[in-house]
Amino acid sequence: MLEEVERWLTRRSWSAADRPLDRLLAAKARDRRRGSVSVVLPALNEEATVGEIVATIRRELMEKVRLVDELVVIDSGSTDATARVAREAGARVVHRDAILPRIPAVPGKGEVLWRSLLVTGGDIVCFIDADLKDFSADFVSGIVGPLLTDPDVQFVKAMYDRPLGTDPDGLASGRTAGQGGRVTELVARPLLNLHWPQLAGFVQPLGGEYAVRRSLLERLPFPVGYGVELGLLVDALHTVGLDALAQVDVGVRKHRHQDEQALGRMAAAIYRTAQLRLSRGHLVRPSLTQFERGEDGFVPRTHAVDTEERPPMREIEEYVSRRAA
Repeated sequence: MLEEVERWLTRRSWSAADRPLDRLLAAKARDRRRGSVSVVLPALNEEATVGEIVATIRRELMEKVRLVDELVVIDSGSTDATARVAREAGARVVHRDAILPRIPAVPGKGEVLWRSLLVTGGDIVCFIDADLKDFSADFVSGIVGPLLTDPDVQFVKAMYDRPLGTDPDGLASGRTAGQGGRVTELVARPLLNLHWPQLAGFVQPLGGEYAVRRSLLERLPFPVGYGVELGLLVDALHTVGLDALAQVDVGVRKHRHQDEQALGRMAAAIYRTAQLRLSRGHLVRPSLTQFERGEDGFVPRTHAVDTEERPPMREIEEYVSRRAA
């Protein structure tokens, strides 16, 4: 590990307990101009978990204390009751397709995160995945904390244990601590260590829980799919430097795990995102073939790998007009 990264780990890695809520509220009150907080949950068919997450954030961080200013769920075309459950729990729900309709939406998590900038107003934007189980408000307050208390910090990732194992509902049970994040360990971490060694200190580089100053987010391109977390992290490094990045330990993250073929598609998208940033070129063949056993043997299934990115939001006319209003 680079000496620079070792120093960074001691200066820019914290625990959520390092910043109690009263300290965050005092910091927010001192700097209202830069202290408003928007929490965004991208959601696709997450009716089983989104309600508890929304209710916890609303109860703990909007009603008991006023740390979070707005809570928005962006529905990415759910076919279940995700939108209704989130709305009843207290979130404002916006459908992905209703945002920036002149640009047709494409499937993908990054697409939803990019569009969320147009329907939120916080100076700090906090992204939280909607499939978390046993959710704690520390996930939000922990990663928002450094942005409220340290003006030099611009991008904060959550770090946590990711147990691998399932309960009867298919959710992480916690039986095997520290073994989650398979794509992180097999793809993202080797890529970062080899090509962006300054980022080698991030425990969960692909984690979906992170908080960023809007002024930085609006300058970054957004990969539309699975590569969004790696892309934003790498581009933030090049835009503001390592010392503006940080991570906070929030404990344990339990969520629904994907099957191995879905992980393969995720890995291909992440590799493609890295490759694009290394060469700013294009894959010769942006697709991935996987195999499933059928009645007559193995059947190939070919999937497109995400090859599209959305431009920095400050280049979008509607966004510029909205921010100027």
